[in-house]
Amino acid sequence: MTSMTSKVLSLRMDSELFARLHDHAAKRGMSVQDYVISTLVRDDFDERFKASVEETERFYGSTDRSVRGGGQAGAAARSSAGGAPIRDEAPTSTTSQGTVATSWP
Repeated sequence: MTSMTSKVLSLRMDSELFARLHDHAAKRGMSVQDYVISTLVRDDFDERFKASVEETERFYGSTDRSVRGGGQAGAAARSSAGGAPIRDEAPTSTTSQGTVATSWP
C-alpha cells in the first residue's frame, strides 16, 4: 500500500511548538519536515504493530501470562514448547569495572 506520490499537508502551530520541533530536528541533523514525518511514521508503525498483536491474540485466544513472564513455571512452559530451555537470569556484561547485570528489554 506504498505510494510513490506525495501529498502536501499544511499545519498551523504556535511558534513555541515549532521552535521545540526545530530543536529536536537539529539534534538529529534533520529538517523539521523530516523530523515530523519520521515521528508520524514511527507512531503509525506503533499503532499498526499494536493492532497486529491484538489481532493475533484474538485469533489464537488469550495466552497464559506466566509463559511470557519469568520464573520456573514460565521457563518450563517455554522449554516444553520446543527447543532449549530459556535462561531466566538477566544477561551480564563484563567491563573494565567488573561484571554488570543488564535487564531484559
